Amino acid sequence: MKASNLLYYKNWAVIGNVSKEGKYAFKILNSLKAAGFNVVGVNPRDIAGSIYDSLEKVLPKVHVLDLCINPAVGIDIVKAANKLGIDKILIQPGAESQEILDFCNNNGIDAVEGCALVELSKRHQK
Repeated sequence: MKASNLLYYKNWAVIGNVSKEGKYAFKILNSLKAAGFNVVGVNPRDIAGSIYDSLEKVLPKVHVLDLCINPAVGIDIVKAANKLGIDKILIQPGAESQEILDFCNNNGIDAVEGCALVELSKRHQK
């Protein structure tokens, strides 16, 4: 699967520092919202309680997980996503690891390395 194909799915969750302006997760979350996607932000480190702190709390069903977090934390999130039946993951630059790719490959998860911002900009150029 190519990263551009993920844009056919409407329900997304962006994992990372989605609350802080200037962070890529924040930019991705807001760009997806502006493009009409149903998207929620998840930050496992959110102590303010202003956003989701885990995938298990997200409703409705997530079709695509956008991984924008340190791979050491990301592997646990990918494992949680697998338990929830999320089978499409866009792995942003810097969030990738061989462990994550191997887990996805061994568990039937379509893992694509790419950037949501790049794919959205290509879409708007058409």
